[in-house]
Amino acid sequence: MLKYAAAYAATLVVMVALDMVWLGVVAKPMYQQGLAHLMAARPVIPVAVLFYLVYALGLVIFGVAPASAGGWVQAAAGGALFGFFAYATYDLTNWATLKDWPWLLSLLDMAWGAAVSAVSAVAGQAAWQKLGEKLGGG
Repeated sequence: MLKYAAAYAATLVVMVALDMVWLGVVAKPMYQQGLAHLMAARPVIPVAVLFYLVYALGLVIFGVAPASAGGWVQAAAGGALFGFFAYATYDLTNWATLKDWPWLLSLLDMAWGAAVSAVSAVAGQAAWQKLGEKLGGG
């Protein structure tokens, strides 16, 4: 259980940190240009926190834990796939159902989802492995 907790904490911290840089600096102008008509003046912080808590749990379950014996490459691959499918669900649904949804932003967002999820899963897997070594269980 401690391995899961360590993996979850590392995954969550890395995901939030990277996403804050992405959303707050790198992609902010793209989102404002493409989605200004849909964006709230301020995000609903409790809902954002809930997203990160749930998403990090999904990454641990589907990306980190299956890679516990396979290493960081397997964690990266599992995390990237989880991220791609999760972000694609959001982006493609919006593209299919919302008027004037920016298709290029969808493609960039899906790539970001895969990348940030891969890196976050690797961080979680590293924490899992490090704790396993300390506990003597590998």
